[in-house]
Formats: sequence, structure tokens, C-alpha cells
Amino acid sequence: MKIQIINGPNLNLLGVREKSIYGDASFETYLETLRQRYANITIDYYQSNIEGEIINKLHEIGFSYDGIVMNAGAYTHTSIAIADAIAAINTPVIEVHISNVHKREEFRHKSMIAASCRGVIAGFGMDSYRLAIENLSFK
Repeated sequence: MKIQIINGPNLNLLGVREKSIYGDASFETYLETLRQRYANITIDYYQSNIEGEIINKLHEIGFSYDGIVMNAGAYTHTSIAIADAIAAINTPVIEVHISNVHKREEFRHKSMIAASCRGVIAGFGMDSYRLAIENLSFK
């Protein structure tokens, strides 16, 4: 099984940005934990701050992977283009968020990509990624 994790803008700063919201661990550290826990699954990782690069990645792997875990960051709330890219591919996508976006600013309450995804997981810290992998690996 192959799962691609895609992180959007500013998520390259996990561990150093807004620690009260996102914690103090880098994503790379957490990724190693995921890879050890799911040694039987190939977990690839991609991060970009650029919307078009995220869309290109979805097109590249969206017909050959078993699942995608997507934290589109702020693009979640603005990108119809990413929603369209998700709708265009065959690989199931689960939208994840580290924070509970519904406890934050009003503009974060609306996801432009959720309707194109299998489901949404939010508010469980980095564990949101694990929960998404669990869903993808048992379907």
C-alpha cells in the first residue's frame, strides 16, 4: 500500500510556528513515527507553499496511490482549484487539520475541498494524520 501525505502552505514551519496551536514537533519527526508504526505501508511526503505545485502533485500521484492525506493549510478555505484536482483523480483523499478549525476564526470554518474528499479529520493534533492513515489502510 502507498499513501501520500501532502502538506500545504506554512506547514513546513511546524515545530517553530504558533506552538500553542500546532505544537513543538516538526512534521519530519512525526513522519518518522508514522513510518515506524506503519512499516508495511509506503508513506511518501510532499510539502509546498505553492497552490499549483500541490495541484501538480495530486495529478502526478492521483491515479497510482492507494490514498492521500491532505492538509492544504489555508488553501483549504480558498482553493477551488485544489478541490477540482481532488475531484478529478481516482485516489481517495482525506482532509486533515492539526487544530480544530471550528474553534478558530470564522473563515476557517468553511472548507472548499471537503466535498471532494472521502472525509475530514480535525483537531487531534498530529494524530489527525494517523487517524487518516488508519481509515485509508482499512478500506
